Amino acid sequence: MDAISAFEKGLANHPDRACFIFGDQSWTYQEVGRLINRIANKLNACGYQDGVQGAVLSPNDAIAFTCVFGILKAGMTWVPLNAKNTPDNNRYLCDAFDAQVLFYHSSMAATVQDIRDGLPKVEIFVCVDQPMNGDPSLENWLGDVSDIAAPAQQDPHSLSMILPTGGTTGMPKGAMLSRHSIAVFCRTVVELCPHDEPPVYLAAAPLTHAAGLICFPIMAQGGTTVITTSPDPLNLMQLIARHRVTDLFLPPTVIYMMLAHPQVSQFDYSSLRYFLYGAAPMSVAKLKEAITVFGPVMTQFFGQSEAPCTCTHLSPAEHIPNGVPASDSVLSSCGKATPYVELAILDGGGNPVPDGERGELAVRSDLVMMGYYKNPEATAAATVNGWHLTGDIAFKDADGYYHLVDRMKDMIITGGFNVFSTEVEQAMLSHPAVQDCAVIGVPDDKWGEAVKAVVQLRGGQTTTEATLIDHAKALLGSVKAPKTVEIWDDLPRSTVGKVLKRDIRSKFWENRDRAIN
Repeated sequence: MDAISAFEKGLANHPDRACFIFGDQSWTYQEVGRLINRIANKLNACGYQDGVQGAVLSPNDAIAFTCVFGILKAGMTWVPLNAKNTPDNNRYLCDAFDAQVLFYHSSMAATVQDIRDGLPKVEIFVCVDQPMNGDPSLENWLGDVSDIAAPAQQDPHSLSMILPTGGTTGMPKGAMLSRHSIAVFCRTVVELCPHDEPPVYLAAAPLTHAAGLICFPIMAQGGTTVITTSPDPLNLMQLIARHRVTDLFLPPTVIYMMLAHPQVSQFDYSSLRYFLYGAAPMSVAKLKEAITVFGPVMTQFFGQSEAPCTCTHLSPAEHIPNGVPASDSVLSSCGKATPYVELAILDGGGNPVPDGERGELAVRSDLVMMGYYKNPEATAAATVNGWHLTGDIAFKDADGYYHLVDRMKDMIITGGFNVFSTEVEQAMLSHPAVQDCAVIGVPDDKWGEAVKAVVQLRGGQTTTEATLIDHAKALLGSVKAPKTVEIWDDLPRSTVGKVLKRDIRSKFWENRDRAIN
């Protein structure tokens, strides 16, 4: 059940149900299906089939996202381009991943014009909503092509998408995901987040990443995807109530902004069944607050581009067993292994370590990527004894819950002691005045690195550096507590909402020995 199979299952069972809602417009599965077929037929008529990449550059948009399905239906490979990336980053992704077709939204016309000369492999440019830059609109390009699906036999192990990695060191790599990998992802989500009736999913994060992938299992259940371009907390809360949303995915930073909004308690969240979070660890204190505000619906998935989204799972029932929040140990975990993956904690030699000991989290599953696109060296470096190495330091407890301790590159070594930034961040985020936080190591002549916290306060809140340091010391002791704290108006974030520690480090490590990554 890859992306196309998931859509076609929804189409077969619920042809007249709304597939997409975007603003005041709505499209049924039948209407979306006809457009998908036209796009696929046109691409095939142009000679584009297996082994050819097609890219889509757009903010969240129903028609642009339908182009993704047209690319996949044609047997091609999707290259996601995030509208919030820099133009140079999207030019690099499009060219390095060999896209030959580019669909773009008119809001990205200036970017496309700027990078066009750097895209010699792109043979067709199509603007999805109107003619632009001398390029045809989608409707003009399609012309009178048939909306009847052409028969297609697609190898389940063929390439489905090239998903850019985070790009924390240099330019992003391309994780090659097969149709079978996407099918494993879909099957996992459907099994672990079941519905008696077709769900209503709010897609607020960029559709180029996890928020877009989640649409596939939603479609398999005949669900409706409500698309929004604005992650503004008030907009999200209004949409949940208006559309009776059942499923929602957000990174923790956006959830923190919702919780800090003065109107958060004024909306009806009773329709929610699964409020999914991931992409970064979440504060236990704020997770408990979210359970109180949104109900017993919080649901965690952990994964990465190379093994999308569903390596571990923490269900709503595990968050709040017997009507009360679970222990901090459970809530700070990323859950247990999902049904179709094997997990291991490995030492530096690639050998499993006992429960409770720290090592690198490794994954073995059909979920895992085929490798990095045209980068066998990086593929080999991320593989040992058949395991994919995630780059995360973790441990498994006696009950089978996995705990992410830190990214390997984020661990702080101060005076010979290892300090894990996520542990310090949990302590800082438990202070009621703190909305978000990043902890890094900064240069220190005595300790080598000193622990530093950079925090963003909730609206209307005030506190001092000394107060926050004392708060952390009371929870962690003096070695792990920050030596200094800075309060910033906002923290730098990636296009999917993650706090960019590399940007924060760059302020303190410029012209110093430690790599900024």
